[in-house]
Amino acid sequence: MSDSTPSYPPLDPAGKGLGAFPAGCTPAQAAGLGWNLLAEDVSLPAAVLYESRIRHNLAWMQDFMRAYKVQLAPHGKTTMSPALFHRQLQGGAWGITLATAPQAHAAYRYGVRRILMANQLVGRANMALVAGMLADPSFEFCCLVDDPANIAQLGAYFASQGRVLRVLVELGVPGGRTGVRDDAALRRVAEEIARWPQSLALAGVELYEGVLSDEAQIRAFLRRAVATLRALQSQGKLAPQGSAILTGAGSAWFDVVAQEFSGLDIGRPLDIVLRPGCYLSHDVGIYRGAAERIGRDNDVARGMAPGLLPALQVWAYVQSLPEPGRAIIGMGKRDAAFDAGLPVPARHYRPGAGTPEAGTPEAGTPEAGTPAAGTPRVAPSHWEVTAMMDQHAFMRIADGDDIQVGDMIGFDISHPCLTFDKWKQVLLVDDDYRVVDVAQTFF
Repeated sequence: MSDSTPSYPPLDPAGKGLGAFPAGCTPAQAAGLGWNLLAEDVSLPAAVLYESRIRHNLAWMQDFMRAYKVQLAPHGKTTMSPALFHRQLQGGAWGITLATAPQAHAAYRYGVRRILMANQLVGRANMALVAGMLADPSFEFCCLVDDPANIAQLGAYFASQGRVLRVLVELGVPGGRTGVRDDAALRRVAEEIARWPQSLALAGVELYEGVLSDEAQIRAFLRRAVATLRALQSQGKLAPQGSAILTGAGSAWFDVVAQEFSGLDIGRPLDIVLRPGCYLSHDVGIYRGAAERIGRDNDVARGMAPGLLPALQVWAYVQSLPEPGRAIIGMGKRDAAFDAGLPVPARHYRPGAGTPEAGTPEAGTPEAGTPAAGTPRVAPSHWEVTAMMDQHAFMRIADGDDIQVGDMIGFDISHPCLTFDKWKQVLLVDDDYRVVDVAQTFF
């Protein structure tokens, strides 16, 4: 849910990963400059999204949700890019999930009008941000609660502002993250919400199953959420206005959540909302493993081949070849995630020279098929990033490898959340590496 696509501010001339551009240049104007990554129109390192893969992933996830008759509210913390949020909304998303009040405010500033904050709203300044947005009658918002003291603070603050805050009871598990652990805690939370009928409205139930790793435990947790929602409805504790909400699902177990929640009827309008965020860019690490499980085990996904495709790479130059067996790359911890696996060399290109094919590109990549001379080749499989510093990566190579200082390497990454947050501006490129858009981020 959003207004028409807003105007974005000019590109940051101090931002990395861009070429030289006119002062005041907007993303739309930059897309018309004719930049090409391989022509070195762009300063490296640069974070790059492949447009064809983004389109595929958008359609794939929306089709998956449609098959289960559930709603999609992708977690925007992954990209924090309103331009990408709007693409998700225009593709059919119910709303956008965010984690903090400032994140929600950034999305609101750029036209997002339905936000699920999958977190507790704590602190007066954060409450003030939300209350200000709720002054807009077109804005829909809900957040999580799991503690009577926080609920009392919310009730008093929003009563003083003359606003009604919609809240979801968050369920949790022992040893997990946030969320009520047992029925006694749930009763205390529900009773405190009921003390503030003029300022708080209990809209439903939320959980995050990603704190568990065992499928049987996850399914039991999900069934607990369904039972809790039914009980709250039968006890008359859910606010009568609007649709009730049942929500869960990160990027690893959304298929299981869809299976358990799909088709639920509680005798009133109900929005079942799933929140995967990393599907848009996907990756070659932790989420590729989850996608392989989903493609193998889920009946709907098996009929939707190909599945999600990794769409995000970081391109960087070979900076130095100081000794045999080692290349130093101009990319470091300031540029790419390293917490869930180091970047993986995927593409190799030598500016100004035809680079013949070396290996078979992965099916579905922008280079699938027989590339023409001068297009990137597949990086040798023995190339490996072994360590990273702030601005450098150490890459293992072999004697005799065809590699030079100034060569360009495209790296696949694991954990997109901690790659996006290192970039103010991410380039979208077409299958010929032409820059077709620039997505700004607001971390």
